[in-house]
Amino acid sequence: MADTNGTPGKVRSARPTIRVAGQDDAALSQRLMNVLVAETVQGLSRCEAVISNWGAAGNVAGFLYFDRKVLDFGKAFAVRLGQDTLFEGRIMGLEAQFPEGRPPLLNVLAEDRFQDLRMTRRTRTFKAVNDADVFNQVAAEHGLTANVNVNGPRYVVLAQVNQSDLAFLRERARSVDAEVSVAGTTLNAQPRTNRTGGPLKLTYQQGLREFTALADLAGQRSGVTVSGWDVAGKTALTHEATDAVLGGELNGFRSGASVLTAAVGARKESLAHTVPLSSDEARAEAESVFKRTARRFVVGRGVAETDARIRVGNTLDLQGLGPLFSGKYYLSEVRHLFDATHGLRSEFTAERPGIGT
Repeated sequence: MADTNGTPGKVRSARPTIRVAGQDDAALSQRLMNVLVAETVQGLSRCEAVISNWGAAGNVAGFLYFDRKVLDFGKAFAVRLGQDTLFEGRIMGLEAQFPEGRPPLLNVLAEDRFQDLRMTRRTRTFKAVNDADVFNQVAAEHGLTANVNVNGPRYVVLAQVNQSDLAFLRERARSVDAEVSVAGTTLNAQPRTNRTGGPLKLTYQQGLREFTALADLAGQRSGVTVSGWDVAGKTALTHEATDAVLGGELNGFRSGASVLTAAVGARKESLAHTVPLSSDEARAEAESVFKRTARRFVVGRGVAETDARIRVGNTLDLQGLGPLFSGKYYLSEVRHLFDATHGLRSEFTAERPGIGT
């Protein structure tokens, strides 16, 4: 078995460890019954950790954690695997469980720092800004360090209308083909092509326990056109995006748009509701919508041996799946799971815009 850094031959602990308020807690780690760490490409990771809540407290048996001295609202809470962090956030909920025939349990509910943005709802406008300006301003408002690398047009005005800060940033990220995430106290806004690290190679029955892949033309389009009106130039705007915008994301595979055109003919989509006010806005919107659809041509769902590199935004190189489905996939959803019955494993959803030949 490999360790968390992928080194063959080393034994890796099959039990996560719990860290509260910056300190490892051996007692909590031993009392951990099951844990779920979930993250998606939308941002906002969450954790559910079920702890045995009954035992010796001094000379008598009783509840261990109802005094809130160890586990309390707002405390920093982390789940680690060796030296790697699977989750880092703050406690937002405590759920008492009293099952029949078993000792009481305490379910610790935690979210990462995006919960600050999720719980802040506003209506306001931003004038003469680009999307990078917005990400930087919102990060500063929540005491976060900004790591922003997005390209996009400059807007006369942007409106946040009865939205949480998180929903607004997700909307802005989608419009410029970017994704938002948080690591500790750093807000990241990056294009998908900049976010991925080196691929983690998994082979069927060697690290990759199970996998299902679906290549589906139903949601694919051969082109996406966005139309609008250039207020300054007083001219109509139009921009069409095709699979040319995918660039290196295809990794030599054949795009869904190409397969669609060859199999059933061209299927183009026109969007009129976005109302871009400049050619840059029209281009950004058309390319972003096309990419989001194209990237879901091949979607795979699998279970793998847990590795800290199985994180949303990273790439898996999956082998042993035949010529159509072997190759690189982008991780869009991850669930790290632990319990006494099945041990430690990672469930994931991954996607790519092309199929093998």
